[in-house]
Amino acid sequence: GLLDHLKIPKAHVCGLSMGGYATLHFGLSYPERALSLTVAGCGYGSGAHREQFKKDSADLARRLETEGMEKVAEAYTRGPARVQFLRKDPTGWREFRDRFAAQSAKGHALTMRGVQMLRPSVFDLEERLERLAVPTLIVTGDEDDPCLEPGIFMKRKIRSAALLVIPNSGHTINLEEPDLFNRALLDFLTAVDSGRWPTRSV
Repeated sequence: GLLDHLKIPKAHVCGLSMGGYATLHFGLSYPERALSLTVAGCGYGSGAHREQFKKDSADLARRLETEGMEKVAEAYTRGPARVQFLRKDPTGWREFRDRFAAQSAKGHALTMRGVQMLRPSVFDLEERLERLAVPTLIVTGDEDDPCLEPGIFMKRKIRSAALLVIPNSGHTINLEEPDLFNRALLDFLTAVDSGRWPTRSV
């Protein structure tokens, strides 16, 4: 893929939300290509209410197609795990909402149906997580309820993982608390590159 095209043998991989899932699965599928994994805001849809999660995703896809991006974006960016951003930084939140509203409704609907509804629960990956040895930083907001338990689960199962829970924060943690997020990421990458990142024996 991209790493091959750029002739990069290994890379630090970082992603949030769907990007967090992509980062996790990259590490599970190609551990030899990952220097480290930063898995942020990962786990939505992994809880006990999987069928409701799939139904909600299908409903969102339908609304995107019938109501359009502008209308959906206003409600979506005020959701229970995103309202924290609005509370902390109204100006930054408005830019986030406007950029979200400018994206493709069709593209988001296809992503809901073709990616989000079909991806496995983090809890179904237990055996693969236990075999993962790539240095991993898991990051979640303490008010991002759908991602908290999956984050703790990943921390317990990945022996090379640490968990950072950012207080008073929702899903958009890199935007809500950029200084804290970036500092934690820099410290993590520095520890990995210097050979100081630990791996638990059990």
